[in-house]
Amino acid sequence: MPLKVVVDTDLGIAPWRQVRDQLIRLITTGALAPGTRLPSIRQLARDLALASGTVARVYRELEENGWVYTARAKGTVVADIADRPGKAALLRAAADEYARAARELGVDPGAALDAAAAALESLQ
Repeated sequence: MPLKVVVDTDLGIAPWRQVRDQLIRLITTGALAPGTRLPSIRQLARDLALASGTVARVYRELEENGWVYTARAKGTVVADIADRPGKAALLRAAADEYARAARELGVDPGAALDAAAAALESLQ
């Protein structure tokens, strides 16, 4: 199954972050189930027209945070839910990412908090 990952250079968000965030989303929604083998670094880099080092950085960070693991002869594989960070850690990681994105966009902290609150309210 091909990954549904897209890099948009007009977003103003680093490509590696876009790929990482999309892979985490695919894992958390179950679109990438535990045990699913991810494409090789070279293959995903080719598919997304990115440097291999960019994809390697994504895979390394995902592995460091328990989302995936590297298995001999299998490559990079989605980790079992028991091996993933807890909800509090996931929320903190998402908040950190949101804060970094807001800062990169030059958004005032108050406006960033308002946007996050509005997004949460829209989900109710």
